[in-house]
Amino acid sequence: MKNILVTGGAGFIGSNFIRHLLATEDHIRIINLDALTYAGNQDNLLDIQHDARYTFIHGNICDQELILFLLQKYSVDTIVHFAAETHVDRSILDPMPFVKTNIQGTAILLEAAKKIWHDKKILPTEKVCFHHISTDEVYGSLDLEDLPFTEASPHRPNSPYAASKAASNDFVRAYFRTYRIPTITTNCSNNYGPFQHPEKLIPLVITNALTGNELPIYGKGDQIRDWLYVADHCEALFKILINGIPGETYNIGGNNQTTNLEVVSTICKILDEKLPNSKFAPHHQLIRFVADRPGHDYRYAMDITKIQSQIDWTPKHSLQSGLSQTVDWYINNPDWIQKRGF
Repeated sequence: MKNILVTGGAGFIGSNFIRHLLATEDHIRIINLDALTYAGNQDNLLDIQHDARYTFIHGNICDQELILFLLQKYSVDTIVHFAAETHVDRSILDPMPFVKTNIQGTAILLEAAKKIWHDKKILPTEKVCFHHISTDEVYGSLDLEDLPFTEASPHRPNSPYAASKAASNDFVRAYFRTYRIPTITTNCSNNYGPFQHPEKLIPLVITNALTGNELPIYGKGDQIRDWLYVADHCEALFKILINGIPGETYNIGGNNQTTNLEVVSTICKILDEKLPNSKFAPHHQLIRFVADRPGHDYRYAMDITKIQSQIDWTPKHSLQSGLSQTVDWYINNPDWIQKRGF
């Protein structure tokens, strides 16, 4: 029996990951610790809330006494750390919550793990793992001719959000090097899929288009991102839990690199096909270009050779298939969207 503490499990990726774990493994217990901020909601996990393998704890990762209590009470052998402030625009307006949650919160989790796993040695070192979920934004921005990011690429963050995640990555590395806490860090590209908060690009475009609101695109929409369907990400994370090497970093990308304008245009075409009688069709007429945000990275691209060769994982979803499934989910879940205030 593995006892897994998932932080931020009521959020977008975390809730999808918990659902993936419960569908894949019988001999696990999941403790979901979430502060239930604006981006986290127990509605994301209504279908599994009565599963005997699942326990929800309302709490904050900055509460070290709570973390210590949970690690001991549930004999936690694995921490999968999703909890984070993640929205770049919010970090530009107010960086301090990102410093507190992403840097201080990660450090508090690591210190609690050290006290339980290293100092008290409650569990054998070879049986424990701290898996830190991070982002490709720690690497900074690429020009069009640059090679994709590898795990050896230096940290060059350009936003307060990215800087906070880069710092958290460094804390994870330091606890492995100094205290030999078994850690793994994964840097993922832009996720999308069911249960993503509508402030992010893809769900924002879908929800706005469904109600006839404008579809805002920064600048000319020529920024390039690598899009990763959340189900593919969850499969990668699960495989890394089984086969990942302590102390290593793995890049997880979707092999779907395209401009923001192309993403929005594709969503409009999918909506036109699925809702041909919509009074807002053709939906591309809703597109509006708005002033670019400060320090907007031009291009992200991930080299996933390492995870392909060492973990035997490759994304399954094309951008077209992933977006089609995502659009279906948002069309079929209007109540969930309305509860988010959109």
